[in-house]
Amino acid sequence: MLEINNLTVEVGGRKVLKDVDLEVETGHTNVLFGPNGAGKSVLLMTLMGFSGYNVVEGEIIFKGEDITSLSVSQRAQMGMGIMTQRPPNLSGVKLHDLLEVIAKDLRDTEELAGSMDMARFFERDLNVGFSGGEIKRSELLQLSAQDPDLLLLDEPESGVDLASIELLGTTINKLLTKDCKCPGERFKYGKSALVITHTGQILDYMGTDRAYILCNGTVMCSGNPREMLNAIKEQGYEECIKCKLMEI
Repeated sequence: MLEINNLTVEVGGRKVLKDVDLEVETGHTNVLFGPNGAGKSVLLMTLMGFSGYNVVEGEIIFKGEDITSLSVSQRAQMGMGIMTQRPPNLSGVKLHDLLEVIAKDLRDTEELAGSMDMARFFERDLNVGFSGGEIKRSELLQLSAQDPDLLLLDEPESGVDLASIELLGTTINKLLTKDCKCPGERFKYGKSALVITHTGQILDYMGTDRAYILCNGTVMCSGNPREMLNAIKEQGYEECIKCKLMEI
C-alpha cells in the first residue's frame, strides 16, 4: 500500500528527516514511536503532501505509483487521509457543509455523527470553540466521511479523556475493518494505517502489525509494537539510539 524509500525532507531549510525507509502493507496497521521533535509529524505531513515539507531525496510510493510530486488533493483522491494533531479553525465553514462535500455516503456519515455525539456540531464553524476531544472527534468524522484506503493518524488519543479515547479507538477500528466480515479478513479487505502514538493507549482498540522507532529524523529499528512499547517504557529511546550506533 505504502512504501517510503530513502526519504530526506527539509523544513525551513533544515533537514528534519534523513534516509527514512518504511512500509505499510495492505490491510496492515503500523505504529510510529519516537521522542518529541523526532520528525514523526513531519513524516505524516510529507506523506500527505502539505506545502513547506521539501523532499530533497527519496520517493513515496502509494498503491504502486510514485506520488512524491503529487498535490494534497491528488493524494486524497487516490485514497490517502490524515488526522492531524491540531487542525486550523475555519470560521464560516460549517461542519455539515464540509461533510456534504467530502462524504462518500452522507447518510452513513450522519449516522456516525450521531453515535459520536457530533450531530449537535453540524451548524458550528469548524473547530471554533471546540474542546480538544471535540476536535479529535470532528477530525475522525471527516476522515470517516472521506473513507480513505490509508489512514495517517497523528496521536489520535492525545489531549482527550479516557472515555473519548475509547470512542475514538473503537471508531477508528470500525473504519479500518468496515469491509471485513471477520477478523481474519483484515489483511485482505481491511484498510491500512500509520499511527503515531506516545502513550500506546490507542493500540488497545485495534490490531497492529509492525512498529517503527523514529529518532533524530531517522528510523532506528522496527519490530513488534507491544514489545517495542514495553521496551520504550522501561528503557526510553536512548538504548535504541545506542543500538543503532553500534550497527554503524
